[in-house]
Amino acid sequence: MNLFINDIPVQLVRSSERPNKSEFNNIINAEIEPITQAKLLHRVWIKHAKREDLDQLFDLLDTTVPQGLISITLTIDDYDDMKKFLKKKFKVIKAAGGLVRKKDKILMIYRLKKWDLPKGKLDKGESIREAAVREVQEECNVKVELNDKICTTWHTYTMKKRRILKKTSWYTMDIVKDSKMKPQTEEDIEEVRWMTRKEVFHALQDSYKSIGFVFDCYFKKEKQAEEAKL
Repeated sequence: MNLFINDIPVQLVRSSERPNKSEFNNIINAEIEPITQAKLLHRVWIKHAKREDLDQLFDLLDTTVPQGLISITLTIDDYDDMKKFLKKKFKVIKAAGGLVRKKDKILMIYRLKKWDLPKGKLDKGESIREAAVREVQEECNVKVELNDKICTTWHTYTMKKRRILKKTSWYTMDIVKDSKMKPQTEEDIEEVRWMTRKEVFHALQDSYKSIGFVFDCYFKKEKQAEEAKL
C-alpha cells in the first residue's frame, strides 16, 4: 500500500516482505522501542508496526514533517487488520487519473504552483476507468484512449475537520485529439503542457512525491516491456 502523509511516502507491506537495503538506512523495531520525531531520519524501516504505531505516525507527520525524512517503510504483522483500521479511521474517497502520451511526450498540468497529472473524484455510479478518462478530458479539454493501469496511490488530508484517505487509480492513456487543448481554470489549472522526458524530470522537482511515484512505476513498467521484447 503506497500511502502519502503530508507528501511523505509511507509504504505498508506485509511482515513476510523485507524491504530492499537501498530503501532504508535507519531501522526502528516498534516491538521494543518508541517511534519519535528524532528517529525519523532519511529512509526509515519500522518493523512489527501495529495500529498504534501508524496512528502515532499520523500525529507526527500531520503537524511538522521532520527535517531530513525521505521515506518510511512499515512491515505489518497483521496487514488485513491494519487496512480495516485505516478504513475505519478515515473517510475513503476514490479518484482516478491519467498519464497521457503523445509519441515521446507526456501531458502535465500546472495547478496550485505544482506540476501535476490530471485526476479527480469518481461521480456517483461511475466506474474507476470511466472517471479516469472523464477527468483527463475535462481538465485538459482533450480526447484520450485508455490503456493499462500504472498503480494506486493513497494520500491523507483533512477537510471540514474530517480526515480523508483518497485512493487514486492511475492509468496510461494515448492522445486522440488535442487541437483545442486548454486548462480547466475553474479547477485551478493554470497551464497544460506536453513535455519531453527530460522536461518531466525537471518538472518533478516542483511536484508532489506521489506524482513522482506514479512516474517511477510507469518508467519501470515501460522498461520491463522493452526488456520482454528482447
